[in-house]
Amino acid sequence: MTYSMNEGYDSYRSVDLEARAAAASPYELVLVLFDGLLDELARARGHIEARRFQQKGRSLEKCMNILNGLSSALDLDAGGQVVQDLARLYDYCIYKLSEVSVSLSLDGLDEVVGLLGTLREGWAGVHAARG
Repeated sequence: MTYSMNEGYDSYRSVDLEARAAAASPYELVLVLFDGLLDELARARGHIEARRFQQKGRSLEKCMNILNGLSSALDLDAGGQVVQDLARLYDYCIYKLSEVSVSLSLDGLDEVVGLLGTLREGWAGVHAARG
Protein backbone atom coordinates (compact mmCIF):
# COMPACT_ATOMS: atom_id res chain seq x y z
CA MET A 1 0.00 0.00 0.00
CA THR A 2 1.40 3.41 -0.94
CA TYR A 3 0.94 6.56 1.10
CA SER A 4 0.67 9.58 -1.14
CA MET A 5 1.67 13.11 -0.24
CA ASN A 6 -1.97 14.13 -0.64
CA GLU A 7 -3.08 11.53 1.95
CA GLY A 8 -0.41 12.78 4.35
CA TYR A 9 -1.55 16.36 3.93
CA ASP A 10 -5.19 15.36 4.40
CA SER A 11 -4.28 13.53 7.63
CA TYR A 12 -2.33 16.53 8.90
CA ARG A 13 -5.20 18.87 8.00
CA SER A 14 -7.69 16.64 9.79
CA VAL A 15 -5.63 16.54 13.00
CA ASP A 16 -5.00 20.30 12.82
CA LEU A 17 -8.70 21.01 12.29
CA GLU A 18 -9.68 18.75 15.20
CA ALA A 19 -7.15 20.45 17.49
CA ARG A 20 -8.33 23.92 16.50
CA ALA A 21 -11.99 22.95 16.97
CA ALA A 22 -11.35 21.42 20.41
CA ALA A 23 -9.79 24.66 21.70
CA ALA A 24 -12.23 27.05 20.04
CA SER A 25 -14.90 29.33 21.47
CA PRO A 26 -18.26 29.24 19.63
CA TYR A 27 -17.21 32.20 17.45
CA GLU A 28 -13.80 30.67 16.75
CA LEU A 29 -15.47 27.37 15.89
CA VAL A 30 -17.58 29.08 13.23
CA LEU A 31 -14.40 30.63 11.82
CA VAL A 32 -12.68 27.21 11.81
CA LEU A 33 -15.65 25.78 9.92
CA PHE A 34 -15.60 28.64 7.41
CA ASP A 35 -11.85 28.20 6.90
CA GLY A 36 -12.32 24.48 6.28
CA LEU A 37 -15.24 25.20 3.97
CA LEU A 38 -13.30 27.75 1.90
CA ASP A 39 -10.29 25.40 1.70
CA GLU A 40 -12.51 22.57 0.48
CA LEU A 41 -14.16 24.86 -2.10
CA ALA A 42 -10.71 25.69 -3.45
CA ARG A 43 -9.95 21.98 -3.62
CA ALA A 44 -13.25 21.36 -5.47
CA ARG A 45 -12.25 24.02 -7.99
CA GLY A 46 -8.96 22.22 -8.60
CA HIS A 47 -10.77 18.92 -9.05
CA ILE A 48 -13.17 20.46 -11.58
CA GLU A 49 -10.31 22.08 -13.50
CA ALA A 50 -8.35 18.79 -13.55
CA ARG A 51 -11.49 16.83 -14.44
CA ARG A 52 -11.18 14.64 -11.32
CA PHE A 53 -14.92 14.14 -11.04
CA GLN A 54 -14.97 11.62 -8.21
CA GLN A 55 -12.84 13.86 -5.98
CA LYS A 56 -14.95 16.86 -7.05
CA GLY A 57 -18.03 15.06 -5.82
CA ARG A 58 -16.45 14.26 -2.46
CA SER A 59 -15.25 17.85 -2.01
CA LEU A 60 -18.62 19.36 -2.83
CA GLU A 61 -20.34 16.86 -0.53
CA LYS A 62 -18.05 17.92 2.34
CA CYS A 63 -18.88 21.55 1.63
CA MET A 64 -22.61 20.89 1.66
CA ASN A 65 -22.27 18.93 4.92
CA ILE A 66 -20.46 21.85 6.56
CA LEU A 67 -23.13 24.25 5.32
CA ASN A 68 -25.86 21.95 6.67
CA GLY A 69 -24.05 21.87 10.01
CA LEU A 70 -23.79 25.65 10.14
CA SER A 71 -27.44 25.97 9.21
CA SER A 72 -28.64 23.43 11.77
CA ALA A 73 -26.78 25.30 14.54
CA LEU A 74 -28.81 28.46 13.91
CA ASP A 75 -31.45 29.38 16.49
CA LEU A 76 -34.25 30.36 14.15
CA ASP A 77 -36.68 31.17 16.97
CA ALA A 78 -34.42 33.52 18.94
CA GLY A 79 -32.29 34.89 16.10
CA GLY A 80 -34.82 37.03 14.32
CA GLN A 81 -34.66 38.14 10.70
CA VAL A 82 -30.85 38.09 10.48
CA VAL A 83 -30.69 34.41 11.39
CA GLN A 84 -33.53 33.57 8.99
CA ASP A 85 -31.67 35.40 6.20
CA LEU A 86 -28.49 33.52 7.09
CA ALA A 87 -30.35 30.19 6.90
CA ARG A 88 -31.68 31.15 3.45
CA LEU A 89 -28.16 32.07 2.33
CA TYR A 90 -26.77 28.72 3.51
CA ASP A 91 -29.62 26.96 1.68
CA TYR A 92 -28.88 28.97 -1.47
CA CYS A 93 -25.18 28.02 -1.29
CA ILE A 94 -26.12 24.34 -0.91
CA TYR A 95 -28.45 24.62 -3.90
CA LYS A 96 -25.74 26.36 -5.93
CA LEU A 97 -23.13 23.70 -5.05
CA SER A 98 -25.58 20.96 -6.09
CA GLU A 99 -25.94 22.77 -9.39
CA VAL A 100 -22.14 23.14 -9.74
CA SER A 101 -21.73 19.40 -9.15
CA VAL A 102 -23.72 18.72 -12.31
CA SER A 103 -22.85 21.75 -14.48
CA LEU A 104 -19.18 22.03 -13.42
CA SER A 105 -19.67 25.81 -13.51
CA LEU A 106 -16.67 27.62 -12.07
CA ASP A 107 -18.73 30.83 -12.12
CA GLY A 108 -21.28 29.21 -9.82
CA LEU A 109 -18.50 27.99 -7.55
CA ASP A 110 -16.95 31.46 -7.49
CA GLU A 111 -20.31 32.94 -6.52
CA VAL A 112 -20.52 30.64 -3.49
CA VAL A 113 -16.90 31.36 -2.54
CA GLY A 114 -17.60 35.11 -2.71
CA LEU A 115 -20.72 34.85 -0.55
CA LEU A 116 -19.05 32.63 2.04
CA GLY A 117 -15.89 34.74 2.06
CA THR A 118 -18.00 37.78 2.91
CA LEU A 119 -19.77 35.84 5.67
CA ARG A 120 -16.44 34.66 7.07
CA GLU A 121 -15.23 38.27 7.22
CA GLY A 122 -18.41 39.18 9.10
CA TRP A 123 -17.87 36.40 11.65
CA ALA A 124 -14.23 37.49 12.06
CA GLY A 125 -15.48 41.03 12.77
CA VAL A 126 -17.96 39.76 15.37
CA HIS A 127 -15.23 37.69 17.00
CA ALA A 128 -12.82 40.65 17.07
CA ALA A 129 -15.48 42.95 18.56
CA ARG A 130 -16.21 40.43 21.34
CA GLY A 131 -12.56 39.52 21.93
